[in-house]
Order: sequence, then structure tokens, then C-alpha cells
Amino acid sequence: MPASIYFADLTSPRARALLDSGPVPVLLLPVGAVEPHGPHAPLGTDSIISAAICERAAMALADDRAVRALVLPEIAFGVTRYSAAFTGAVTISEGTLHAMVVEVCASLRAQGFRHLVIVNSHFEPAQVTTLRRAADDAKVGFLDLTRRAVAEQLTPEFRSGAAHAGRYETSLVLARRPELVEAETMRRLPAYSLDMPAAMAAGQTDFLAMGMDRAYCGAPAEATAAEGDETLGTLSRLLVDLIRAQVEAEPRT
Repeated sequence: MPASIYFADLTSPRARALLDSGPVPVLLLPVGAVEPHGPHAPLGTDSIISAAICERAAMALADDRAVRALVLPEIAFGVTRYSAAFTGAVTISEGTLHAMVVEVCASLRAQGFRHLVIVNSHFEPAQVTTLRRAADDAKVGFLDLTRRAVAEQLTPEFRSGAAHAGRYETSLVLARRPELVEAETMRRLPAYSLDMPAAMAAGQTDFLAMGMDRAYCGAPAEATAAEGDETLGTLSRLLVDLIRAQVEAEPRT
């Protein structure tokens, strides 16, 4: 039986054994949110995507002699105020998110797990700022997809800023959990072009003010599982590169 990629599947002795010998363990912490993603995609879209990136990276490293990546249970709630007008938005405060991430990482680091990476797919500004601060405070890695050098490797829609429940995110969910996408509804949705970062910079602080009266932008009708799978490959490669860089900077002694 192949070894599980999920940290919580291990017994305590097997977790302890990771620290003693073999490939260097790197623990991946998926972070997302529970919020509306149009009338077609699940509330848990961001968490699904974060977990899928971590899983794909862990599988890519399954036979690696230097590194073993394991996926931690996800933090599924985030700072989610922009979608507050829609049913299903569940927000927590910046302080709560920061404390959760820092304390989880500190607990694991205290046991000897030196290498952790936060993986986030919910890009509300307060969420990203909080996770950057948490990563710094916890002294762990952060796959920050909002950084220009990273974003430029992703799809045209993502780079355009119209990436909430549009082609980019919907394709990723189709690749990972297609049964959760209401396909007929998706195919009827007209494209809505919007530069969300620019709208946020202009002071618009909720979806309705941005004209997102159905809680999406971009072109969800163009989404495909094939594109999602290809994008997931790019995202997981970026994560694997970050994992390797982290281990090379601080190898097992």
C-alpha cells in the first residue's frame, strides 16, 4: 500500500519517524474560505483549490528521496467580507485567522517539523495580508499567488483580475470535484469582465459595488476540466519549487 499523503492519516509513531530519518518532511497547510462563488460553484471553492494544489504537489514528490510532502487538514474559514451580501458567506476576523495559522505552525515546529508551507486560494486583501504576516511570524513558507512573478505564470483570466468563480476557479473545481459544479447553470452565465484588484484599490469593498450581483466575474461558461487540470499542474509545480527551495535553505542536519 502506498504511503498516505495526508499528515492526519499517520499514527503518532509514524509521524515521529518522519523526523528521525528518510526524506525531509514538509507539511503543507491549505487555507481557503467559505463564500459564494456564483450560482454554479460550491461555497468551498477556495478550500477545494488549496487542498488540490497541496495534494498534487505531495503526489509529485511521493517517490522523492530528498523530500516528503504531507498535507495538513485545511483551514477552511477565512476573512470573507466582500461577499457578505450573499447567503453562505462565513467570515472570521484577521486576528482569528492569524492566531489559527501561527499556533498550528508553532505546535508542529515545536515537535521538530521545521518546514511548513501555507497554500492559500482566497485572495481578499485582508486574507492575503494576514497570511503574509502569519507566515513571517511563524517562520514558514507561503505560496502567495498574488505576487506578480507567480501570477504571470497562471491563466489570462487570473492575470486580468477577473478570477472569482470565473473560468480560472471553475475549471479548477471541475478538475478536482466536478460533481459540485452546476454545469447547466455554469453554461448559461454571461462573461463579466472586471479587474477586481483595481476595483478594490478604488475603494469598492463588496461584490455588489463591483457589479457582481451574482457573486462571480470572469467567464465561467468557458471553464473546462482540462484547463483546470493543466492549471493545477502549474500551481503544484510552483509549490514543489517552493518546497525544494525551503529544504535546500535549511537541510536536515
